[in-house]
Amino acid sequence: MDAARLIAWDAELRAAHTRLRAALAATRQALDDGDGPADAASDLLLFCIGFCSALDGHHRGEDRALFPELRREHPELGDTIDKLMQDHSMLSHLLGALRTAAEREEDTATIGRHLEGIRAIMESHFRFEEREILAPLRALVLDRDVTEVLGPL
Repeated sequence: MDAARLIAWDAELRAAHTRLRAALAATRQALDDGDGPADAASDLLLFCIGFCSALDGHHRGEDRALFPELRREHPELGDTIDKLMQDHSMLSHLLGALRTAAEREEDTATIGRHLEGIRAIMESHFRFEEREILAPLRALVLDRDVTEVLGPL
């Protein structure tokens, strides 16, 4: 592994967040472009599967691979990491509710409220995460595959 790879975790996290924001925007666009509730729900289900899987996978990777190593190297971040993991749990619950709404072909207003709730929590979570852990990530030495640490984005 080269030295540049060893210090790129902050950039990798920002890039993952950018891709997840784009996936959420595409999911919202699929909802807005639907000709009717059933059509929108059908398209949304396709986007939701991708977006929901990506966000869940990102958070599982952080919980399993990134956060334990970060906690080991920076024990002072324990409370911050606990808060981030709590956000992951809340977002997982919200994503499950979105999947259920899309599978049931609920109306676009209901699905839109699910997306807005996820967007709000996701953005708050990403901003907090970037504010609190990007600096420690710059120096993190973690010899793992990016997709294992940050999810299959």
